[in-house]
Amino acid sequence: MALFERLFGKKTEENLEEAVHVADVVQEDDEVVEPLATSEATQVDELSAEVESVMTSDQEDPKQQTLNVMERYYAEKAALAARVKEAQETGENVAIQTKEERVVLADPIPLTETDQEKYERSLEKTRKGFGTRLNEFFANFRTVDEEFFEELEELLILSDVGVQVASTLAEDLRYEAKLQKAKKSADLQRVILEKLVTIYEKDGRFDEVINMQSGLTVMLFVGVNGVGKTTSIGKLAYKYKQLGKKVMLVAADTFRAGAVAQLVEWGRRVDVPVVTGPEKSDPASVVFDGMERALAEEVDILMIDTAGRLQNKDNLMAELEKIGRIVKRVLPDAPHETLLAVDASTGQNALVQAKEFSKITPLTGLVLTKIDGTARGGVVLAIRQELDIPVKFIGFGEKIDDIGEFSSEDFMRGLLEGLV
Repeated sequence: MALFERLFGKKTEENLEEAVHVADVVQEDDEVVEPLATSEATQVDELSAEVESVMTSDQEDPKQQTLNVMERYYAEKAALAARVKEAQETGENVAIQTKEERVVLADPIPLTETDQEKYERSLEKTRKGFGTRLNEFFANFRTVDEEFFEELEELLILSDVGVQVASTLAEDLRYEAKLQKAKKSADLQRVILEKLVTIYEKDGRFDEVINMQSGLTVMLFVGVNGVGKTTSIGKLAYKYKQLGKKVMLVAADTFRAGAVAQLVEWGRRVDVPVVTGPEKSDPASVVFDGMERALAEEVDILMIDTAGRLQNKDNLMAELEKIGRIVKRVLPDAPHETLLAVDASTGQNALVQAKEFSKITPLTGLVLTKIDGTARGGVVLAIRQELDIPVKFIGFGEKIDDIGEFSSEDFMRGLLEGLV
């Protein structure tokens, strides 16, 4: 239970008051100090909001606009700090009252969300949906009997954790209830959440780390049309370019002109080269050209977009096998990642796709897309339990930086926070 204990085992009361960084409210003989720097503080607040608006917008190049706003922000903040210091030196009582009417001189807001904030935001629908069903379940059942376990199993299936996960969990809870001699349903609420975490944790081997190489890293992306595969590639290209990596894309879905055009547009947008071929040309030949060019130009990361025609599995299998042979001919240890993109909002259909593609080609991981728009995030547990395929990347939303490397701890915390 190491993962659950790390996440929720030592929960302590947190201090919910914000720190006052420069000035405190000064009260002497019950005198309430009037806010003397409210207008200056309000200017800082408004500029903070402007910085946030610039940085979270989905524009191609917010850098110059951001620099202009930040320059004004820090000028205003410096002026406010000087005003407070002057007042303190002269013994003048000073209170900083912001537009939220809190006595605080705030730090600059984060220019971007942290990964944990993205998990909490994107899993909100799943967490609320599961939490609501769980709370209703415990409200309806006061005692632990066979009907309790049957209804719990149904609840978990409706939360898209999968039939196998639901059955396993129900059986484990039957044993736990006997062991603890539990009579009331409330006695098992925390145990249910512990078991969910245990299912994902398995033997403590998460296999989430991206297999990056010292030279060229080749990532092969597969998945049916419409799951967000090409969009994920474009966002990852942006992410790695921002980290200083040299990135190149290969449009190997040559039988669908729209797929090539979409990838080319992403390449233009994030300013990375895209290798293409003639319409309906052999996808493997385009991949070969991309591999040769990536090595010649000393590219760090090569991402290959492939077709997703799952309805014709024999042709798709032959195509992917040929692409794999071509990749290995140029670079014997590649591809270093073969990633299946699945749409979390499709629930159990995502599990079906993972099963089918794992029969067609060996998968090293999943790209979980559209998690922010669904209450069906439990499918991650189903895929973990039934196929043991790790999630490697997760899409948080629509913005260009709304993708990140998957963290099981952040995911489980975002899924269960507030329910424990």
